[in-house]
Amino acid sequence: MVNGQPKEVSTFEAFDKLVGDALASLGSAPIVLLTGTLTSPTSKEIIAAFLAKYPGSKHVQYDADSYSGLLLANEATYGKKAIPSYQFDEAKVIVSLGADFLGTWLSPIEFARQYAKGRKINEKNPEISKHYQFESLLSITGGNSDYRYTHRPSETGAVALALLAELGGSTSAPALDDKSGHLKDGIKKTAKDLLANKGKALVVSGSNNVNVQIIVNAINEAIGANGTTINWSAPIQWRQGIDSDFDSLVADMDGGKVGALFVYNANPAYDYYDADKFKPALKKVKSTVSFNDRLDETSELCKYVIPAPHYLESWGDAEPKAGYYSLLQPTIAPLFKTRPFEDSLLKWSGSIATYEEYTRQYWIKKTGSLEAYEKALQEGVVEPAPALPGTASFSIAKIAEASSAIASQKKGDKVELVLYKKVSLGVGSQANNPWLLELPDPITRANWDNYVIVSPKYAKEKWSIDLTNRRQADKYEVHPEKAVVKITVAGKSLTLPVLIIPGTHENVIGIA
Repeated sequence: MVNGQPKEVSTFEAFDKLVGDALASLGSAPIVLLTGTLTSPTSKEIIAAFLAKYPGSKHVQYDADSYSGLLLANEATYGKKAIPSYQFDEAKVIVSLGADFLGTWLSPIEFARQYAKGRKINEKNPEISKHYQFESLLSITGGNSDYRYTHRPSETGAVALALLAELGGSTSAPALDDKSGHLKDGIKKTAKDLLANKGKALVVSGSNNVNVQIIVNAINEAIGANGTTINWSAPIQWRQGIDSDFDSLVADMDGGKVGALFVYNANPAYDYYDADKFKPALKKVKSTVSFNDRLDETSELCKYVIPAPHYLESWGDAEPKAGYYSLLQPTIAPLFKTRPFEDSLLKWSGSIATYEEYTRQYWIKKTGSLEAYEKALQEGVVEPAPALPGTASFSIAKIAEASSAIASQKKGDKVELVLYKKVSLGVGSQANNPWLLELPDPITRANWDNYVIVSPKYAKEKWSIDLTNRRQADKYEVHPEKAVVKITVAGKSLTLPVLIIPGTHENVIGIA
């Protein structure tokens, strides 16, 4: 499609000429390729070759569920802008600071399998891993923990600092909103168990705050996790987006500094927190091309649209962890008029090869022979030989700065909001799938609509609903009608029904 018209361009050749003429008219203005995180080595090689023909051009990766804070913290403390592998199966003590690692955090399927190993009691050697959870809302991970403590979301950094201080770190933590002393006792108990299991313990955090993650890295150093329960020999590669890179791109687009924007597997007009800033900036870009596989919110705003096929119709590869490869081959012929975005980049850079041919030659060269490539294609994966967990050199240079930043962080109001990722819908890219909408949430058992989560204490004080009163509790459970509230944050409002969920901090509300 061109200019958002429902009438298709007649042929791929005609489309290529339209885009080619548009690129030729850019002059020295750069091209930016905006994608979600890409783990394909062949795709990245093709992108690099294409952008090299246009000086000043670049590739920006964007993740709606960002792990930018973790990436930048690792760069600051380990010198590596990467995420290591976490070995929950090697940990006798597991501590999570708001990371729902069994539900939505980073790699829940992998982590759940590892976690299950440590939670299964061997009759001959009856040991079980111990799990501490600090969070604001009840998660599926928190529901599986042995010890669970709640706090305000603005106190995440303070909890991390308090834990580091208990482990002997030369830092002081801000005061916690903990009148009962339950939270402070939990931090002391957690620290004691971590120290008693050095080299067999792991602490993870779901925060996207770089300072919090720096403190968490210091905690893991103090308990000997580096090279034991944290493995640097096989970094995770499915979250590479850096928030500041995308923010800078939006600013450049708004300032007329981007000649053309190519978009693949990203929909910031829908899932960027400041989409109202992105949309007008996109209109200032002279040429915009969408390779997304559907006419989504971003594609509708692009001048040229050439959809990529579904992965079941595609050739390709992936390297989700360094050294671990997966190979794609189509299981069905393309159903619609689609073309791999790599094919388009190859054509527009002057190559006569298709992506299928490019991938084949790449892997024949990498595996050493046609037979080795076909064997890898048949097996679907290429795995390295097992290796001992790798370590990384740790630097304390940024710890004092991170501690100071956390201590000076602005406190929230009486009621604080947590925005969390739903197990079924993630960031909403598959929200057009009714099966996912019908899937009950593992904690609330609710489906279809979004809602506000509050604690029983909040509901009692706000609406006089007392769930310890049998009659009121039965009425609340049996009748589907719920209170409806309007939530306003930073000038944006939502009107949603309310669900009362035990395990929620009394001064916290949650929205998926």
